[in-house]
Amino acid sequence: MFIHKSFDHLIEELQTENDCRQFLEDLRWKGEPVCPHCGSKSDKHYKLKIKGIFNGLYKCKDCRERFTVTVGTMFDSTHIPLKKWFKAIYIFTEHKKGISSVFLAKYLCVTQKTAWFMLNRMRCNFRGATKVKFGDMTQVDETFIGGKNHKKNYKKRKKGTQGRSTKTKTPVMGLRNADGLVRIEVIRDTKRKSLEPIIKHYVPEGSIVITDNWKGYNKLSKKYIHKSVNHSKGNYVRGKYHTNGIENFWSHFKRGLNGIYLSISKKHLQRYCEEFEFRYNTRNLNGVERFNLLLVNADNRLKYRDLIRENYF
Repeated sequence: MFIHKSFDHLIEELQTENDCRQFLEDLRWKGEPVCPHCGSKSDKHYKLKIKGIFNGLYKCKDCRERFTVTVGTMFDSTHIPLKKWFKAIYIFTEHKKGISSVFLAKYLCVTQKTAWFMLNRMRCNFRGATKVKFGDMTQVDETFIGGKNHKKNYKKRKKGTQGRSTKTKTPVMGLRNADGLVRIEVIRDTKRKSLEPIIKHYVPEGSIVITDNWKGYNKLSKKYIHKSVNHSKGNYVRGKYHTNGIENFWSHFKRGLNGIYLSISKKHLQRYCEEFEFRYNTRNLNGVERFNLLLVNADNRLKYRDLIRENYF
C-alpha cells in the first residue's frame, strides 16, 4: 500500500489508472476483496485476466458475479479517470467554503456539466463518512436560506417575506452534540410537527436539549430535559446552556453559500447542507485523512437521472 504524507506525494506515486485502482483496493479492502453483490469477503475470489493482463476484475467464488473495486461505489460506471476523481475529491473537501463546478471544470479539463455531476456524487457520500451520536447535551436551532427580496428585480419581489416567512426562504434545522459534531436537515417549516420528529430521530429521550425560545420547541419537556435561552430578551447564555455552537456552524454555512454558490435551488439544498456538515465534522483532520475517510465510505452511487429529478417536499 502507498504510504503518503501529503496529497502531492500520493499523486506522484499514482501515475497510471492501474496504480489508482490498486490504491483504492488497498484502502477499501485491505487485502481481502469484498463482493458488492453478496457481501462475501475473501482473498480467494478469482482474478480474471483480459488478454493475459489483470486490470482489477474479480469473480466472486460464492455468487459467481463479476466485480471491481468501483462497483457499488461513487465511482461506479464512471468514464472519468480515477486520478481526476482523486484530485477533485481532495480539492473539494479541502476548500473550507467549497468550490464551484465552473472552477472544477477548468481544473480537471472537463465540461461544467460533468464537474457538477462529480460534485453532487461526492456530496451524496459525505453524510455516510461521519458518524454522529447524540446523547448528553444537544443544541438545536433553525435558520432560513435564500429570500433576499431587496436584491431582486422589483417586478419579482413578493410581499410578506420578512422574518420567518417561507414564501421565498427555505428553513433548515441543525443539531450539535457535546463533541461539536452536527447534523443538518432541510425542513418544510418551523412548526412543532416538523421540528419534533427530527429531534426524536436523532436524540435519545431523557437527554438535555438546548434551544432558543421559539414556540415550536415548547413541548419538548415531555420527553427531554429542555433548556431554552431567550434571545428576544438579549439572553444568550443560561448557566452552562447556550446555542452558540450551532449558531457558529450557521456562520460558516452561510458564508460558504453566499461566497461560493450564490444561489441554490430548494431541491438540491440538502446535499449542500451535507457538504458543509462533512467539512465541519472533520475540521480536526488534515487533508489526507479527510481524503482517505471519504474514499473508504464512498458507498453511494448517484445517477444523473436521480440528480435532475425533482424532489421537493
